[in-house]
Amino acid sequence: MAEPLLSRLPEFYGESREFKELLAAEDVEITTAESAVLRLLEDQFVMTAGQEALRRRERVLGILADEGVETLSFRRMRIVNRYSTKPPFTLRYLQDRLDYLAGPGRALAAVDLDDYVLTVSAAIQDASLFREVERTIQAVKPANLVYEQQTAVADTLLLRESVRYRPLTRETRLGSWKLGAIAFTTEGEEVIAK
Repeated sequence: MAEPLLSRLPEFYGESREFKELLAAEDVEITTAESAVLRLLEDQFVMTAGQEALRRRERVLGILADEGVETLSFRRMRIVNRYSTKPPFTLRYLQDRLDYLAGPGRALAAVDLDDYVLTVSAAIQDASLFREVERTIQAVKPANLVYEQQTAVADTLLLRESVRYRPLTRETRLGSWKLGAIAFTTEGEEVIAK
């Protein structure tokens, strides 16, 4: 509230203690009502909505949010993404959605029309974001295309190779083995070949 109610009344009301107390109490109520109206206005838009308004929208859209892990900005971005995933879908539209979610150049979509394959190369390390990208692709992808995911996260792996085996000795001859009477084979000691 810009100014107290007492300042809007004639000056002789300011001399009365009862009016001062009464108008001070009403000032608090009016300030509370104004802030509630402002919050209601902000909750009408996804990008300015509060926690409770986001929860309500997520319930409507069937989103199970992990509030301990996901930030408010990610949750807002996911809701906007779900609202904007409406047909018609084109490769350009899918690329725009991928750029919006992951950032420009972090996820690239391509279609092989001869083999009916949609390939998406993504450099995403955030699991929540990756699930949202997967959900968007499944919602946008036509039924006749096969979706193929390629991870483009740059990382190095150290591989060590070793070969080990156990020789098996056959204990029976064909036709003479009785089930359960003796073991079919016996294992030898493990040998390291390389």
